[in-house]
Amino acid sequence: MRIGRSRIDTRNYIRLRKGGEKYAARRIRLPEEAEITPADDAVVPAEWVSWRGRDGGRTILYLHGGAYVICSPRTHRDLVLRIARASRARAFVIDYRLAPEHPHPAALEDALKAYRWLLKKGVDPSRLAVMGDSAGGGLTLALLQAIRDSGLPLPVCAAVLSPWADLTSSGPSMRTRRRKDPLLDPASIAFYARLYAPESGLDMPAVSPLFGDFTGLPPLLIHVGGAEVLLDDSRRVAEKASDSGVTVEFRIWPRMIHVFQALAFILPDARKAIREIGAFMERHIS
Repeated sequence: MRIGRSRIDTRNYIRLRKGGEKYAARRIRLPEEAEITPADDAVVPAEWVSWRGRDGGRTILYLHGGAYVICSPRTHRDLVLRIARASRARAFVIDYRLAPEHPHPAALEDALKAYRWLLKKGVDPSRLAVMGDSAGGGLTLALLQAIRDSGLPLPVCAAVLSPWADLTSSGPSMRTRRRKDPLLDPASIAFYARLYAPESGLDMPAVSPLFGDFTGLPPLLIHVGGAEVLLDDSRRVAEKASDSGVTVEFRIWPRMIHVFQALAFILPDARKAIREIGAFMERHIS
C-alpha cells in the first residue's frame, strides 16, 4: 500500500489497524448534531450513526472498508455520518470480524447476521439500503447475492464506493492506473486478498462478487475514482449488473482517488458525491 507514494509495510497490519483507530480517536471531530449509539442488543458488534433531526425513517446497513484487515466503524464515522445526513437515514455500522484472525467467510457471515437482525427488529426492507466502501463495497455486493440466495427480502437499493469486487486482480486498470494511484498498488492488494481468503479460491463469488450472479438485485449506485487501480472492478460490476437486468447508476469521478468521499471535509467533489448518494436513496425510497 502507498500513501503519497511512500510505501507502507503491508505485513504490519496490526500497526496499521491500531494507527487508524488512534487517528480516528484524536483527529476526527464530529459535530454536536452527530448521534453515535452502541447497538448493545445487536447480534454482531455495531453502532448506530445518525444526524439529529435528519432521520426520515430510513435505515442504512453500512459495511466499512479496510481490505478486510483494518478499520472499523470508528474510523468511518465522519464518512458514514455525512452519508446518513444526506440520505435522511440512520446508519447501522457493523464491526465485522477482520482477517487474518478471522478469514473468509467471517465478514460475510457477520454481514448476513446483521441484515437478518435488522429485519427481525422490524426494519422495513423497502426503506433499507446497504452501502459500503472498498472492501466493504465488495462485501455489500456479496451480501446482496447472499440475501437473494437465502430467500430474504432484498433492500430497496444499494450503493458501493470504489468496491473491491475482484480479489484476483484481473482488471486492466491494475496495470493502466498503477502509476496514477497514490494510495493502492497491486502487490499490496494481492497480499491483503490472501490474508482475507487464504484457503478459498479468490474467484469464488462469495470472495469476489464480480464473478457472482447479479440477477434480481436491487438498484445499484457505483462510484469510483478515475485514478484508482480498482477502476475496472467498478466498471465490470456495472456492466455485469446492467446486463443482468439491474438498474445501475455508474459514475467515474475523473482524477479522483480510492474512496475519495472520505475526504469530504476538504474536497468539494467528495461532498458532491455524498449528495448524489443521498439523492439516489431518496429516489428509490420515494
